[in-house]
This record gives sequence, C-alpha cells and structure tokens, in this order.
Amino acid sequence: MRSKLLWAGAMVCLTAAVSQAQDPTKVEPKHYKLDFENDRVQVVSVTYAPHEQSALHDHPGGVVVSITEAHLRFTDENGKVREVFAKPGEARWYPPFKHRVENLGDTTYRGVYIGVKGKLAAANQSSDPTVAMDDETKAIVAALVASAKK
Repeated sequence: MRSKLLWAGAMVCLTAAVSQAQDPTKVEPKHYKLDFENDRVQVVSVTYAPHEQSALHDHPGGVVVSITEAHLRFTDENGKVREVFAKPGEARWYPPFKHRVENLGDTTYRGVYIGVKGKLAAANQSSDPTVAMDDETKAIVAALVASAKK
C-alpha cells in the first residue's frame, strides 16, 4: 500500500513539474517557432491566423515587436483579460506570465518575441502588457532590429 502511495505521489510531482514548464514552442508550435536561443535570450516568431486561439503557455519576460497590426486578447491563468491593439513596428515589454492568446482580428498577426532569460526577465518594468514601451526602450529595440537586417 505504501509503495502505491509513494508511486502516486511521485507521479503527481512529475506532472506538476511538467505542467509548470509550458514553453510555447513546444505546446503551441503552430503559433510559435524558435528562431534563435542561447543562455541569455530566446527569439521566437509568432503567427496567429484570424480568430485563432492558443493553449495556456508562458514565456520568459521580454519584448514583442509587432510586424503586423493586430487586435489581441490575453487571458491569464486567473481569468484576467487584457486586450491589446498592436501597430506594425511597435514594441512592448511583457513580464513573464501564463496566458492564452486570441487574435480577435480578421487578418493574420505576425510578431517576434525576444524573451530575456535570467534575472533581467523578472525585472518589473511594466506589468501591464497593454502599455507600450517608453521612448528609450523603443529606440534600443529599433536599433537592434535595424542592425539585424544588415
């Protein structure tokens, strides 16, 4: 009886550990494609066709650069809903959080997520993803994007 309880407890712990790591490139490969990764950043291409929704997943804190216009709905693990209207070229900081995404628009959304790993990812710059980045951060991201095109 004890070995069955021990085995059941081990399975519960393993399931909990697996469910906590919900890398979008693994649980949502239709929407998230890993472009580059090292020990400091994870660069992911994001694509949502009109009215598509994702499963619950999370990212490290990071910056999303929108390539196309979009009207997106984010629902966090507690059911809190935020809507975002993204413009092409706009960059926003997102803290790490578990969420679902829904493209509310009639066109495909494309973006690039640059996830920052380590202590910088947890830095609380703005916990509200509906707030675009400040001008200094926009300039830094624009310079990085421009240098990547060269």
